[in-house]
Amino acid sequence: MKSRVVVTGLGHVTPLGLSVDRVWEDVCLGKSGIRALASELHLGFRSKIAGYCVDFSPENCIEPKDVKKIDRFSQFALSAAKDAVTQSGIDFSQENPYRCAAIIGSGVGGLSEIEINFEKLLGKGASRVSPFTIPKMMSNAAGGHISIRYGLHGPSFAVSSACASSNDAVSYAMQLIRHGVMDVVITGGSEAALTRLGLAGFCAMHALSEQNNEPEKASRPFDRNRVGFVLSEGSGIVVLESLEHAKTRKAKILAEMLGCGASSDATHITQPNEDGSIASSAMQNALNDAKLNGEQIEYINAHGTGTILGDIAETNALKRVFGDFAYKIPISSTKSQLGHLLGASGGVELIFCIKAIETGVIPPTINLDDSDPKCDLDYTPNRARETKLNYVLSNSFGFGGHNSTLIIGRYQD
Repeated sequence: MKSRVVVTGLGHVTPLGLSVDRVWEDVCLGKSGIRALASELHLGFRSKIAGYCVDFSPENCIEPKDVKKIDRFSQFALSAAKDAVTQSGIDFSQENPYRCAAIIGSGVGGLSEIEINFEKLLGKGASRVSPFTIPKMMSNAAGGHISIRYGLHGPSFAVSSACASSNDAVSYAMQLIRHGVMDVVITGGSEAALTRLGLAGFCAMHALSEQNNEPEKASRPFDRNRVGFVLSEGSGIVVLESLEHAKTRKAKILAEMLGCGASSDATHITQPNEDGSIASSAMQNALNDAKLNGEQIEYINAHGTGTILGDIAETNALKRVFGDFAYKIPISSTKSQLGHLLGASGGVELIFCIKAIETGVIPPTINLDDSDPKCDLDYTPNRARETKLNYVLSNSFGFGGHNSTLIIGRYQD
């Protein structure tokens, strides 16, 4: 029989702050973490706003002498993992290290290190390139640093599936625990793509919102006046354990991971399949995995980036899976408050789903003032709602056609 998988620790770094409870409160109040960027970062770019983690200080989780050796995306992951492990109460010195793993998703890894050292190479020559370049830019560095921090000898690697990276990492972690391979997995995602190269690349694709005058209103999923997503950074990390392991050490169980599902559009490298026919199969696979029917889902945290095509595609996918019941499910996009953290989004949004179950609050989609007629589901405009939740679903879709869905439930012994 497969092991049940439970969540015992949460940690994140977001544009609204680091404290899980405080950030959750702000998200439910409809506060925005989007702000104007420093001029030197956006000079010459059409988009001049982002979700920047201004409250983050790497010295809080890393020895000062080691900060320069670790890229910002790995720093985020170490900080979020520290909080998640602390909340879980797990003492890895008392665990079998070969049954503990770290699987962290990231879409682009150490982009800032690539940018900085390529400029050094061109401007000052090969001798000025940092010896830390490769270890800092590797997408697997976050998982590697976490495994080193806690002495974990189980698998440690990156999952890179663009904006689906966190969900896919969590899905893989679930399978390791379900099948008895691992007892504990630290998992989620981390991203720090707020560099001139990152911004320039997304600007060139015309993917970013250019509503620069009112940054807090620029991220507007499902709204008729949406014009693109807002690029953000951060990390969302959880501690997953088998139920038996968590109960043996008397851990507080926050939620249960019930299902996961994935699919690939196989249509276009950046554009989703507009009719939602393939993304819908990821959701249906997750429902099948969780042994639930659609009418048991009580809240959906949508991918909802605020792109014209993406929001329509997700709406169509939801209708394919849930039929007429899709109109009865409260849905929201917390990217309206935080922007799009790329490969880290799913980790942060998983934490929000767990907090929604814990607090009985459905967060709003802010800036949803004039709904797109093609996005006609209940996207919880501008005000949070209170209701008891037992089963919630979280979507993450990424460039490359990657679709990944998680289903989270209230823990019941």
